[in-house]
Amino acid sequence: MTKTNKAIELVKTALIILLAASALALAWKTELFSDVIGALPFFGSVADLMRGGTGTAETGGSEQKEAVRPLSIVITDREGKRYGVKYETDVRNAVYDRTGSIVGEALGSASAPTKINENEWREALSGPGVYFEYLNPVKLSVIGKWLGARMPDTAQDILLRSVYVAFGEDKSRVYYQDVESGSFFGADTASASGKVQELEIYSANGALFAFETDIRAAENAPYMLIMPDSAHADVSAGAAGSTEELLDIVLAALGHEDETYTRYYVSEGVLVYVGTQFNVRADKNGGVHYRRTDGLPSGDSEEVPDMNEAIELARVVAADTIGKTCGDAEVFFESLEYGAGGSSTVLFGYYIAGGRIVLRGDVCAGLIRLSYGTVAEIELIFRNYLLTDELTRLLPERQAFAAAGREFLLSYADTGQETLQPSWVRLGKS
Repeated sequence: MTKTNKAIELVKTALIILLAASALALAWKTELFSDVIGALPFFGSVADLMRGGTGTAETGGSEQKEAVRPLSIVITDREGKRYGVKYETDVRNAVYDRTGSIVGEALGSASAPTKINENEWREALSGPGVYFEYLNPVKLSVIGKWLGARMPDTAQDILLRSVYVAFGEDKSRVYYQDVESGSFFGADTASASGKVQELEIYSANGALFAFETDIRAAENAPYMLIMPDSAHADVSAGAAGSTEELLDIVLAALGHEDETYTRYYVSEGVLVYVGTQFNVRADKNGGVHYRRTDGLPSGDSEEVPDMNEAIELARVVAADTIGKTCGDAEVFFESLEYGAGGSSTVLFGYYIAGGRIVLRGDVCAGLIRLSYGTVAEIELIFRNYLLTDELTRLLPERQAFAAAGREFLLSYADTGQETLQPSWVRLGKS
């Protein structure tokens, strides 16, 4: 990096810090909630919350656009101090753009992984490196594909939520945990240890892993990132368009825009288009259901797409539909399930400011069902979300973690109101 470029990066970092400080100052002006937990917009199940009233890509190519970005990113310096980003989307994206190539290069040049114990994993986390944490488990081969890395065959199917690239004096190593078995793995990588110098612009900001605290709940979620901030943005929510506009978006995304179709209303606010190859309807609440009607592959000469291919096919559909109208929110992959007869179902959710948006009834933002790699059916909820300048102060994460007893997530419940306020929601079963 030239001196000029480094100076520019330092100025950018200073501006980010200044903006963050301004936001925190504004947060302190807001009225604090009562210290009584029952009075807070605090923990609950998703059901409790609901009681309140990007471009196309060829899957055969060597690169695929990521269908989800890390929930949090941690950069640890040579002294073991941490810089974490979790709730500022723009900052997280900037850090991801800088570190994604580092993680991708390390994964792509890594040797076959070997099983290690948890103590070695934690010791590695204390040294300089880059840590990515995803909310939902993803196969290592999929993450590698998003980062442009080809993974060793022995690591392809490892399902993980976190990956860490540790920079050593003589060599670097990659670490990750298999969420299914709970086992930890490490592998040497040819990635240069000098990469740590590229991350020296990030200064420690008080971020900690749960196991580094004295909170008893850390036994249940030792690698949850604990951030010092407690103020989070309110979000405005609204319709993403009229029924006609939403149907036009879907037809264009699926290649039906030039086809003829019959148009009619089946009930108040429910508009239906029927073509020779499809049937699609939209309601006044932004719900759209599409079904292909001209026959689907039988499977006689078709192969079921693997996880990489299925997610990419579905991502393109989600990006070209709900991804175009969601405002400041992001549409991220959540899960994939294989069914009978060559079918696979890919689910997507809305995320904003490091929090998950929970829709009424806890339905997903997007469901794309594939049949042997052909889009057979989609269910979408179109919504538009914008960050506001208003902040809500929640219980600080240390106290929230102690009260929750396990991992929790920032959440926004969208039951149709115009303003969504953040709250903490426990992950997992009660």
